[in-house]
Amino acid sequence: MVRVGRRTLTFVPPPEAVALVGDFTDWERNPLPLTGPLTLEFPEGAYVEYAFLDREGRPFPDPDNPERADNPWWTYPRAVRLPGFRYEAPPEPQAEPRVERHRLGERRFYVAHTGEKPKATVVAQDGVAFYRTAGLHKVAQALLEAGEIPPVRLVFVEPLERNREYRFSEAYEAEFHQVLEAVEGAYGPLGEVVLVGASLGGLFSLWQAWRHPGRFAKVLALSPALKAHPGGQDAYRDQEWLLQRYAEAEVLPRVYLEVGLLEWLLGPNRRFAALLADRKAPHAYRERPSGHNWVTWKQALAPGLRYLLGEA
Repeated sequence: MVRVGRRTLTFVPPPEAVALVGDFTDWERNPLPLTGPLTLEFPEGAYVEYAFLDREGRPFPDPDNPERADNPWWTYPRAVRLPGFRYEAPPEPQAEPRVERHRLGERRFYVAHTGEKPKATVVAQDGVAFYRTAGLHKVAQALLEAGEIPPVRLVFVEPLERNREYRFSEAYEAEFHQVLEAVEGAYGPLGEVVLVGASLGGLFSLWQAWRHPGRFAKVLALSPALKAHPGGQDAYRDQEWLLQRYAEAEVLPRVYLEVGLLEWLLGPNRRFAALLADRKAPHAYRERPSGHNWVTWKQALAPGLRYLLGEA
């Protein structure tokens, strides 16, 4: 059970719970021990996902909270909203774009178009999640119908081993470029390319924009996992290697960047936004009172596409 205050949540654990986890604990990284009710303070209007741990360290849902989090990875997180929470719902289109499924070897990718003669190609990592959970293609269609962005092609690329592939993998980089070549061969020139990614997918997208500035000039990065290093293995504690590369780069992409106030990546993303500001690089930055989850990221899609593809 959870008791909701203006800026606080009091978690009342069931008998089998020994710890509390959520975005505010980096989930399993820093569980909070429970000996009774625990009160925590959050930003006003926050959206919070959480779960309990049993004595074996297994997560389980709050039996007194029926609201399941909008989480494609796990079934146990529950959600609670503080007073003043406002969800910036993505726009809904009148007609949903048709999505065509493809394979390149074992790699799955989907392609959709929001109109004739697309002016740009929007390429998302974690493709199935951006297609099914986030509905990126529907957001792009709605913005087209509203006259806010031009027609675009959307490519949803699915990882095989995201933790390995998105961590500066040159092998995946080569296959990713083969996917783009296959899309271009089947549908025509890509035109301007906008890279889209969340968490490790955001890291990979920013890495590609740094390595190929002439090809990838725009990035929509959602909570990118900037605590990463080519020789590291821990996205929570590794050095922020890519920030230094951006500090030294001659050419920087146009970036739309969002992060949640309740996640461990808040500090690295603030530092990255400050670096872009110091470099006078074109960018937009926003923080939301939520965590490392799709409620945070879905709200960023429409403003991100408007900033990267709309008229100035």
